[in-house]
Amino acid sequence: MIDYEILRIWIQENPAMAAGALLLLCAILFFFTRQVLIKGLLAISARTKNKTDDILVRHIHPLRVAWLAPFILVYALAYLFPDFQIILSKAALFFILWITALTINGILNAVNEIYESSKNYNGVSIQSYLDLAKILFFIITLILSVTILTGQSPIVLLTGLGAITAVLLLVFQGTILSLVASIQIVANDLLKEGDWIEVPSYGADGDVVNVNLHAIKVRNFDMTYTVIPTYKIVDVAYKNWRGMQESGGRRIQRSLSVDMLSIKFCNESLLARLGKIDLISDLITKKISELNTYQKEHAEHFDEALDGPQITNIEIFRSYIVSYLKNRSDIIQEGMPFLVRSLSPTTSGLPIEIYVFARTTEWLKYEMIQAEIFDHLMAAAQIFDLRIFQTPSGLDFSQLGKSFNP
Repeated sequence: MIDYEILRIWIQENPAMAAGALLLLCAILFFFTRQVLIKGLLAISARTKNKTDDILVRHIHPLRVAWLAPFILVYALAYLFPDFQIILSKAALFFILWITALTINGILNAVNEIYESSKNYNGVSIQSYLDLAKILFFIITLILSVTILTGQSPIVLLTGLGAITAVLLLVFQGTILSLVASIQIVANDLLKEGDWIEVPSYGADGDVVNVNLHAIKVRNFDMTYTVIPTYKIVDVAYKNWRGMQESGGRRIQRSLSVDMLSIKFCNESLLARLGKIDLISDLITKKISELNTYQKEHAEHFDEALDGPQITNIEIFRSYIVSYLKNRSDIIQEGMPFLVRSLSPTTSGLPIEIYVFARTTEWLKYEMIQAEIFDHLMAAAQIFDLRIFQTPSGLDFSQLGKSFNP
């Protein structure tokens, strides 16, 4: 058994040798902890297939944790140095406290990454709450640090903080507002990572890549980033496209303008020609039958231009558009709006609007579907003796001039 009294006397008589011995013990313990224990654990972690331990190792920094061993030894043996006991104890506790705080901070970061990388992660971020926990831990660490260095009770320090509460509220105003906003965001499911949002006031249009206590990071479609204060997102107008993504369909709402001078009643020859189009052949056959029946019944006063069940080429064109869209497998036929309509005439012609939903939410596929539809309809319009309106260009005026000067 070691006689601690004799050891204490020897240390008092040989302070330099005792200090050297203590440093040597600390070095040996640090080397053993770092090179044997920690690196052994790192080697085991590297060989496992589980990614959780890799995430913990990356955030906790085990080689830094190895410093706890010598400081704990110094704190445990400080009583053997009565002349320096207080200094050694305070210094060791101070470093133990901050290394522990940094380790806890790393653990919280690891928890967030493990949570976000899990298969069940649905985009609801917990980083705001972890950030708040970090702030609380660092405040506690700071208070305990002051307590260690000054020897004052933490209660005394906390009592003194009451006098500067107003200052603290002012300093942490953004944090408090962000905390309240984070609670609202999570409670009302307003926003989560992976959502496509538009925030016009901040020029943001893209995917949410990170939501934390103080900021929301958005990666725009031009690959730039926009950072929005968390508490501002509940004060400004923004659009979240998550509902569209969850519905499985994306709206196509676009129109093409028909030159109103090309709209006319269909004569027999036009009806006969349009009747050869498979998508509307039944409609044309029905209209021709109705027209012939009416013509026979009212032969005495039949006015071909206006009497009877006349039909216009724009009406047949709309029916063709409906049939064409209903025969496309990439357009949702039921459960979502399906509409082809004429809008109010404008100086640019008569707009024919398509209001349907594509059976995809992927941007590239959606644009391809939309382009195919309108490419086809613009080319098909001339079959119905319709002209798509466009503002005259210099070439149009040049050709017009040539017509007057052959």
